[in-house]
Parts: sequence; structure tokens; C-alpha cells
Amino acid sequence: MMYAIVEIAGQQFKVQKDDQIFVHRLDSEPEEKLEFSDVLLVDDSGKISVGQPFVEGTTVTAKVLEHARGDKVIVFKKKRRKGYQKATGHRQDFTKIQIEKIGPKAAPKAKKVKVEDKVQEEEPKTES
Repeated sequence: MMYAIVEIAGQQFKVQKDDQIFVHRLDSEPEEKLEFSDVLLVDDSGKISVGQPFVEGTTVTAKVLEHARGDKVIVFKKKRRKGYQKATGHRQDFTKIQIEKIGPKAAPKAKKVKVEDKVQEEEPKTES
């Protein structure tokens, strides 16, 4: 089974095809395709490629499934015998993505060249 270690939003994840993972909030819409080129390691059925720092020509393609929020984390501060206590909370924003493909970079699409059917007229040469 092929897997890769990829850096997404400042964190490293071990991913395989069809994995669903939560990463820190990404600026993308649901159903949008993403490509991550910061691949640190690729294991293709025992053939391991380690990047220095990244594996050249390899990308991980993923699809955004949804945006979600994590569980609330309570931060409680107290100083004993002083009558001081303070509670605050935090909920982290996450993006749920599904890994679709681990493989070589997609070749850039060839640009279509518009061929004009105009025939350029040559200027008559004048001899002196």
C-alpha cells in the first residue's frame, strides 16, 4: 500500500489514498480540489523515497469535504488563597479533507494557440 508523509498547514500527516483527515482551517470551499507539493516521504510498496527536504515531482491531491470545529477546551486559571480565578474557552477550526491521489505532479496543461486565418499581405518591395 502506498503512503506519504506530507506537510499541510504547518503540520505533518501520514496519508494514504481515501484517508479522511482533519487539518487546521484551510481557505478553500467544500468540494474544491487541493494539491500539496510539500511531500517529505513516499513509500510505494517498499520503495521509499525521502526528500531533502521535499520529494521532487510528487504531489498529494485532496478534496475538501467540510469545515468543522473541534471540542471546546477550557483554560482555567486560579491562584490559591487570593480569590483569583478565571475561565476561558477555545474551539479550534478544522477542515476535513479526503486524500484522492498520491503520485507525480500533473503535467501543466498545454495552452491552446489560436490560429488566425488572416493572410498577411506582403508589402511590395521597391527597387531603387
